[in-house]
Amino acid sequence: MSRPPAPTHHQSIDRRRSSVEPVALSDIGEFDHACDVLVVGFGCAGAAAAFEAARAGADVLVLERASGPGGSSAQSGGELYLGGGTEVQKACGFDDDPDNMYAYLEAALGPNADTEKIRLYCDGSVEHFAWFRECGVEFNHSLHDSPTWMPMSEDGLMWLGENSWPYNTLARPVPRGHRPAARGFGGGVLMERLSAAATGAGAGTHVDTQATNLVLDETGRVAGLVARRYGKRVTYRARTAVVLTTGGFVDNEEMLAHHAPVLLGHGKVSDGLDDGSGIRMATATGAATRRMSVVEIALTALPAMVCRGMLVDGLGRRFVNEDVYPGHYSVHAVRHQPGPYWTIIDEEGYESVAEADRWGVLPKYVTETLAELEESLGMPPGALETTVETYNRHAEKGEDPYFHKDAKWLRPLKSPFAAIDPAAGFFGGGAGQGTGAAGFTLGGLHTSVDGEVLNHSGDPVPGLYAAGRAASGMHGEGYVSGTSLGDGTFFGRRAGRAAARGKGSE
Repeated sequence: MSRPPAPTHHQSIDRRRSSVEPVALSDIGEFDHACDVLVVGFGCAGAAAAFEAARAGADVLVLERASGPGGSSAQSGGELYLGGGTEVQKACGFDDDPDNMYAYLEAALGPNADTEKIRLYCDGSVEHFAWFRECGVEFNHSLHDSPTWMPMSEDGLMWLGENSWPYNTLARPVPRGHRPAARGFGGGVLMERLSAAATGAGAGTHVDTQATNLVLDETGRVAGLVARRYGKRVTYRARTAVVLTTGGFVDNEEMLAHHAPVLLGHGKVSDGLDDGSGIRMATATGAATRRMSVVEIALTALPAMVCRGMLVDGLGRRFVNEDVYPGHYSVHAVRHQPGPYWTIIDEEGYESVAEADRWGVLPKYVTETLAELEESLGMPPGALETTVETYNRHAEKGEDPYFHKDAKWLRPLKSPFAAIDPAAGFFGGGAGQGTGAAGFTLGGLHTSVDGEVLNHSGDPVPGLYAAGRAASGMHGEGYVSGTSLGDGTFFGRRAGRAAARGKGSE
């Protein structure tokens, strides 16, 4: 039997540099820098943790591998899932409470959602909204009242599936998507405010610095971290704790293959640096993980058009009520339905979408008959005709007995018909081109409600905390926009306070 070739000198160096095994405190000698709380990653969770730790009186330092704060949070739409009776909800005429919010989130983030974390989040949501305001985030008192991935307006409130079936049978429908006062993508504005709040509270920042290994003392406590800056080794002593807010692992193909292969080959919703490094460093110390196979998927199928027509699979079949939160129909499609997927709409439905809300989306095929459209799409003869005939027959009576789409979106479709290809992307192909699907990971380190990283026995790894997408948060197998930024900041705040005092809640 032949043996594999021995690694070259350069390969050996690469392997040593990519190792995430912890370093012994006794092997460090003198540290280059020292602080009480060391936060790794300057996205929304890192900013929240740094702010609270600094406000609690700790000497805080934030490491960021990029050249400035923001991360994937800054590239997001900026939606924050908040409720329970915020001033924005009240100003828009909606009555909400924590129990009503909990009833929706438990269902929408499930099955197998973390009910303890959801309960805390809902009970603390009004206070969390006030915290954003304290950090300088402004919200307009206006509602965007139709399904969308993200309003191209400055409206401060949006629906995120709360008014769609089955959720409207489980909780009183109330919109909870809170948006910073910004047109379109608001993540950059959000991160400007949060990063400024963190540094204003006294947190220091080292950018262009990539964490590589945790440092453990002789008792197994996390005592610091080894990093690299411009190719040079830099060491950090954390007298109290290290908080990992390094993001998920959608940019790590090997980790995706191991844990979430459904995303392989699809687009990535990230800043390009969600490589799972924090998760890997923590697991090397004995940390446990949760929900590593769970992902969020976004089809570039425009909700404003999908709800006015229908979403079908490669066999011409509907499979969901199209007015639901679009992440739900996206996950359902990619995980459970044969592709490709198509938005089917008629001329009246397409023209009823305001041009600014079309996001540059154009039909790929337009035909006078469904038989012609089936042939163009390579569907079995009669499949789409049967689907549309059934839909139209019930829509004439304002009903959708198979999938329960709200009557406000029901109308018989008539010739000419169009098929829109999600793989063509938005904005004339400038975003989302490819498979028509993009996503990110939701699983991560197993943490307590105070961000303590837990080992496989369920005990805290001393001196180590995590929040944001590096941790497994509220989510089970479901997702709603705004729960990443909301969860990351809420539990990032708790992790920062706990790290500053060196322990979790009593």
